[in-house]
Amino acid sequence: MKANDLLPIGDLARRTGLSVSAIRFYEGKGLVEPLRTSGNQRRFLRSDIRRLSFILIAQKLGLSLGQIEDALAGLPQGRTPNAADWKKISSEVRRRIDAQIAALEKVREDLDGCIGCGCLSLKKCALYNAGDKWGEDGVGPRVLR
Repeated sequence: MKANDLLPIGDLARRTGLSVSAIRFYEGKGLVEPLRTSGNQRRFLRSDIRRLSFILIAQKLGLSLGQIEDALAGLPQGRTPNAADWKKISSEVRRRIDAQIAALEKVREDLDGCIGCGCLSLKKCALYNAGDKWGEDGVGPRVLR
């Protein structure tokens, strides 16, 4: 490994647009692992630029840090996700998005059936009182909105 293959944390911050504290945060989570010099200074591999970029993209797509950690756990130190890795990760994200879309479509269908009702407390109200769950506690208002 050449000396210019290693970056101090400040250079990594400039290259990724992240703050030094954000890089330390990701380090603390085990998402990047710097090497240490004899003076105990952090040195990052050049590939950590792409690794941090992957983390930022995955977060923008809604992956939690835990999910990102799981995705990166199988990769050896210094390796960033390749096209096959990303295909696997993106298929998992797609399944989650599809489930969210299905849930939103159900809410939309329930909303269409509720417009004009005005009561929001009938046994058939699927939005706010599905299955008349509030009726189990007796009559009258039970929830302050």
